[in-house]
Amino acid sequence: MKKIGIVGAGLVGSLQAIMMAKKGYEVQVFERRPDLRKAGEIGGRSINLALSDRGFKALSLAGVEQKIREIALPMYRRCMHDLEGNLSYQPYGVNNEAIYSVSRGRLNQILMNEAEHYPNISYHFNKTTTDVDLRNKEILFKNEDGSRERVAYDKLFACDGAYSAVRSRMQKVPQFNYNQQYLTHGYKELEIPANPDGTHQMANDCLHIWPRGEFMMIALPNLDGSFTCTLFFPLEGEMSFASLTTEEKVMAFFERTFADSIPLMPELAKDFFDNPTGHLMTVKCSPWQVEDDVLLMGDAAHAVVPFYGQGMNAGFEDCTVFHELYEENKGEWTNLMVDFSDRHYKNGHAIADLALDNYIEMRDKTADPDFLLRKKIENKFTRLHPGKWLPLYSCVTFSHTPYNEAVTIGRKQKKIMDEVMTNPQIHDLWDEEVTMQEILRLLEKEQSYA
Repeated sequence: MKKIGIVGAGLVGSLQAIMMAKKGYEVQVFERRPDLRKAGEIGGRSINLALSDRGFKALSLAGVEQKIREIALPMYRRCMHDLEGNLSYQPYGVNNEAIYSVSRGRLNQILMNEAEHYPNISYHFNKTTTDVDLRNKEILFKNEDGSRERVAYDKLFACDGAYSAVRSRMQKVPQFNYNQQYLTHGYKELEIPANPDGTHQMANDCLHIWPRGEFMMIALPNLDGSFTCTLFFPLEGEMSFASLTTEEKVMAFFERTFADSIPLMPELAKDFFDNPTGHLMTVKCSPWQVEDDVLLMGDAAHAVVPFYGQGMNAGFEDCTVFHELYEENKGEWTNLMVDFSDRHYKNGHAIADLALDNYIEMRDKTADPDFLLRKKIENKFTRLHPGKWLPLYSCVTFSHTPYNEAVTIGRKQKKIMDEVMTNPQIHDLWDEEVTMQEILRLLEKEQSYA
């Protein structure tokens, strides 16, 4: 029986451990941090995540979907807050679909607890990966007491995040391609506490967005009645985290830009200075494997910015895709990791690009009447012709279409909708049959070129 090593006890590492243990392998999970079930939430990391169909599929395969649904809050729509505090809404799906707000820490704890039900899974904490001996198939660790250790593996899954130590070693392998790009924007987490009776101060079936052009704030609901708010904002410049240096400046900034949020956040200034400023990074690399021995998964393979809500879902989908390839190969490992990398790495690149594009949409276009009208037209056409059109967001979030294919579909849809929106009467005719027929005509025209 092969010994499976997994570096990283986070969401993807713990899920992959369960899925490999279910196949009968001996699995060892190594984590540089203490056991988060004892140490609490790790500071500086996003507290809330958006879970959707791709993630739920993987959780179902691992047998933990229902447990996660019990701690997840459905969000059926975006709620946009304008400068005057007026609210407008945009549904996420065309058939009342929802994305789900879930606590990263609680989700990770559930996966780790579930993993430890398997006698063939063992966790090892406070082990910092210092190197990987690819020739002899050994991981080199530094322990908490400073001692060094070598652990042998037959197959190694690197699920150790955006700053992956295993990937750093792979960067020294010839023909390994790597690109890392930071946004000039960072993020800071704030809190809207619950009402005294434990209820939410705002609608809890929405993801709230304060779009402001060059920056934005969002809020996701928690089970305890609070909301976790995240301010995405330039790191440097005249209006930036670097310029908000005093409580007075912070409060004046919020009064100008997010005035309706101030009464909801009694600890705003304190949270602003107590909580760290996070950085946003995209990682693209290929191939994701070394020979058929080491494989990158999750953020180690494809770290993305959070604006499509797909970072965790993409990592969980890695587990699904690997499982499906394993079943397709009937448990035969030859070329399994190579095939996974060859088939799937373009999807990692695609969701990275989609996430960057969606930042512009969320912070700017969600406040644009033409953008909102465009979405209404697409949704109506989808309801009339469900087999012919699925909006890009739904394709990414509520289907299992590979991300790379979704990008191609999205480009064709954008071209069609750009032409539809040039109609000077579109605001009057958007829901008329003539508009639906025009989309059909343009769609058939595009398909004839394919």
